[in-house]
Amino acid sequence: MSDDILALDAKHVWHPFTQAATAAPALHAVRGQGAVIETADGKQYVDLVSSWWVNLHGHANPVIARAVAEQAGTLEQAIFAEFTHAPAARLAAKICAQLPGDLDRVFYSDDGSTAVEVAMKMARQYWGNMGQDRRVYVGFDGGYHGDTVGAMSLGRTSGYFGAWESMLFPVEIAPFPHTWDGDDTIEAREAAALADFDAILDRNQGQIAAIIIEPLIQGAAGMRLCRPEYLRAVAERAKAAGTLLILDEVMTGFGRTGAVFACQKAGITPDMICLSKGLTGGFLPMAMTVTRDFIYQAFLGQDVSRAFLHGHSYTANPLGCAAGLASLELLLGAECQARIQAIEAIHRARLDRMAGLAAVSKPRLCGTMAAFDLPNGEAGAKLKLIFRERGLLLRPMGNVLYLLPPYCMNDGALHHAWDIIEDEVSKISGADPCCASRKSSGPWMTNSVIP
Repeated sequence: MSDDILALDAKHVWHPFTQAATAAPALHAVRGQGAVIETADGKQYVDLVSSWWVNLHGHANPVIARAVAEQAGTLEQAIFAEFTHAPAARLAAKICAQLPGDLDRVFYSDDGSTAVEVAMKMARQYWGNMGQDRRVYVGFDGGYHGDTVGAMSLGRTSGYFGAWESMLFPVEIAPFPHTWDGDDTIEAREAAALADFDAILDRNQGQIAAIIIEPLIQGAAGMRLCRPEYLRAVAERAKAAGTLLILDEVMTGFGRTGAVFACQKAGITPDMICLSKGLTGGFLPMAMTVTRDFIYQAFLGQDVSRAFLHGHSYTANPLGCAAGLASLELLLGAECQARIQAIEAIHRARLDRMAGLAAVSKPRLCGTMAAFDLPNGEAGAKLKLIFRERGLLLRPMGNVLYLLPPYCMNDGALHHAWDIIEDEVSKISGADPCCASRKSSGPWMTNSVIP
């Protein structure tokens, strides 16, 4: 039966972020439980990347599954331009209650790219409704915000969008001074970055629609961290310049940085925040763009052209909202909060041990995300296959190896994963891409930079 599925997949399915001509065959997943995905051949893989960072509480979490099933028997969909429903209203209220300041207006959409695109369109129209023609956006070097045209334009320095360069519109790109454990150069590099940022603001006075940044962690850039101090400096300058600050918390939201939202950890209140990935605990695609009330008020009036004329067919889908409510309740519970702290503590101890290995550099930690650099991308590509052979699902990004496990993962399982990682990385010298006994030129190497 598995052969049939794999044959059908090979014949009909186009996989994301994959060079099908060279990639290894897809694994045939048949079930998941907790941090484990099982394939049709009976093998089990520990999902240390939370299936592209969406799975918070483990696969097939029974609490979320029940919530979705119960909602499916009551109301599966209703056109949101005409109706509201309890799951959407309650989820919006509960999310807003967790956010700082007056971030209290939720616009639902379907994924992280769209959440960012919505924010960009809102910013452009907000200024238009206020009688100002502002067209400049400011992004940050290495930033990744999704795959729609506006999001790609912001992420033009991420290295993913060369094929569509001619489609992208101009964006000012500011430095992102990333840092790591033991970095004694960060203060000087932050000062230089802020000087460059100030120059961007100066030459675009009165023209900037919004400044958009991934707070604390740039995910697809290789889990690059910035300090809260830098974020606060950016927020202060955005306010002084009289422009909007948008935080892309598609990856960092819902506990990944240790706080429920990265903006809380940084101590800043943006004008808009983009949420997705962990919003439904990994069950269904859904996103939010949450704005401060003054932005919402600028869209009100007697003329429909002043309204935000954007939406999609499944806006605020009741099944997704039900999953979101159940996931948020689990996240805020004492058990989950304790697990987040425990995962961070284990990461800290194991990263400190890994730091002594010849092949490890720039170890870094933020909440439940741990990462370090390998000597080169070839080492990362080879390790990906080795880890798969040993039952770990890890996806190094070039020369960056990272862990972002679901919160349900217990101490023993996480230590076991780190034991395997330490064992394999210890076989790599600082100069050689991988140990001699593991040398290969497998086709999977061509996909090594994909998150």
